[in-house]
Amino acid sequence: MGMGEPRASIEETTSPEALRDACERARRAGAGVAFVPTMGALHEGHLALVRAGRARVGPGGLVVASIFVNPTQFGPTEDLARYPRDLAGDAAKLEAAGCDLLFAPSASAMYTEGDSTRVRVDGLTAHLCGPFRPGHFEGVATVVTKLFALVGACAAIFGKKDYQQLAVLRRVARDLFLPVEVLGHGIVREPSGLAMSSRNAYLSDAERLRALALSRGLRAAAAAFTAGERDAAALAGLVRAEVEPAADSVDYVSAADPDTLAPLEGLVGARARALLAIACRVGATRLLDNFVLGEDTPGDLEPASASRGERRAS
Repeated sequence: MGMGEPRASIEETTSPEALRDACERARRAGAGVAFVPTMGALHEGHLALVRAGRARVGPGGLVVASIFVNPTQFGPTEDLARYPRDLAGDAAKLEAAGCDLLFAPSASAMYTEGDSTRVRVDGLTAHLCGPFRPGHFEGVATVVTKLFALVGACAAIFGKKDYQQLAVLRRVARDLFLPVEVLGHGIVREPSGLAMSSRNAYLSDAERLRALALSRGLRAAAAAFTAGERDAAALAGLVRAEVEPAADSVDYVSAADPDTLAPLEGLVGARARALLAIACRVGATRLLDNFVLGEDTPGDLEPASASRGERRAS
């Protein structure tokens, strides 16, 4: 797609080579490339990333999305087999959001016969979800590195709901000198305030009501921080007081350093930031949510328009 050319209907490919060729052609024509990797089952949160990508590269740029349910990031007891899939519906949503090219490969295309290379990020994966999902971030880092290698120089946009994933992939791009700018996009929420997730489809109506405890707890801590509370344990405790009675199990409610993801102890400095992060199960569904004190605003815990989220991409 050249600079200034009108956007046609979305193209689809399953071929890694075709993906690489399309991105190279766009750059040769002087167009920027924006990339949104997903596992499908798309919702408004994903589509906000696509719209942010379109805004980033403009009408003459190339916006690429991938849909690939990556087997190496699922543990043996996790939901790989039942993860929601709707490729035709997802393609229609992507086209409406401004995506030009959909890459939807098979597992054998991404992991060719004899594949034995893995990408591991130490440090950042030692905390939060890392101990609860062994091998998960290695699978994420490996498949996204493959995708970055195919897409090439681009702006890659990820949601901040998976805060640890975003941190890991920024580190991958930095450490491996990849020509990829990894951007984070603010959490998009349902009208109830629940952070959007493909796995929300698993929740019953009663479980959805209980799941609102996550954003409610984060709001309580954000309000306390605004009022002057700086004790990391106390702030995490306000979140935990809402989440623990509502969840069936809690992996963690953590106050952490937003850069290293290591637990914070003592007081949050006057100019410092603090990540409040939650992972818990409501029913059988594992949910994540987070808020960065000193960076995010209370409005980020309310239902957000796509335009507001796009302005917060960073």
